[in-house]
Amino acid sequence: MSFFDPIALTNESVTAHILPEFGFNMYELAVVVEGTPVSVLWYDDGILTGNARPSGSGIPILFPFAGRLHGTTLNWNGQQYELEPDDGMGNAIHGFVLDRPWRVTEQSPDSITGEFHCSQDAPDLINKWPSDFLIRMTYQLTPTGITAKITCLNAGDELMPCGLGTHAYFQLPLSGDNAGECQLKLPVTRRWQMKDMIATGDCTLLESHEDFENGMPFSRLILDDVFGGTIFERGVATAQIEDLEADVALEFTWDESCEYCVVYTPPHREAICIEPYTLIPGGQSFKPPYEGLLVLEPEESFTHEFTLAVHPTQSHR
Repeated sequence: MSFFDPIALTNESVTAHILPEFGFNMYELAVVVEGTPVSVLWYDDGILTGNARPSGSGIPILFPFAGRLHGTTLNWNGQQYELEPDDGMGNAIHGFVLDRPWRVTEQSPDSITGEFHCSQDAPDLINKWPSDFLIRMTYQLTPTGITAKITCLNAGDELMPCGLGTHAYFQLPLSGDNAGECQLKLPVTRRWQMKDMIATGDCTLLESHEDFENGMPFSRLILDDVFGGTIFERGVATAQIEDLEADVALEFTWDESCEYCVVYTPPHREAICIEPYTLIPGGQSFKPPYEGLLVLEPEESFTHEFTLAVHPTQSHR
């Protein structure tokens, strides 16, 4: 029995399901490629009853910060803001909006817009961040997948530090029978050093054996890492998951608002997470020199856009 009420989007080749009541999470996306449905997203069945970890299925939206903070206290502009520990290690993690009800403001058969306004939709959170905020998101189906646009607005009267991220769980394999036959291509050149899951501030070039440009087999990847030095071509970064057995590929593109990328391989080995962030997780961006931190004036906003597209591999076209 479903506790939440999913909303379905459809066109001739794509079907998606979204849970506005659970962080506006798109938890299911299927694309028909040459007559065969390809399931793009992995999810825990418990998401439909509210019994799944909010950051563990579909596409969780992370705002007003993405990843961990170091501890549970945000120090900003002479004030302290106390947050809840949520990562099992005493750190606040992934912001406030990924498990809260959003309101649907527009809907058609193949698109949907939802928004979350902190003071209106979760007044219990208003004292946990320096300013009120509103986040709005639109999903639009395409012939091969989706486009998404996220707008984040400082809806208060004070300066607002913030960061945004998405935490998509891409199902492996995409269509074949062996996740080991999948490979990952990433547009990154650097890795941030970590200590106790917190970025230290040190960043190094990738090792020569880490050939993400030409593709790394999923069988060799055990990751919960923060990458940088993202390569953008014509304003867009492109990651790709290729299922060599099924001859299909998933292309994930995002714009220059997200310069950092977390990659996580869950222990169940049924998915891989590719997570573009605007800031360095671990609280590093909230300290001088504030690298990656967005600070919005009252009524100021920023947008982030990304796309997902599934197609036959180049050799199969």
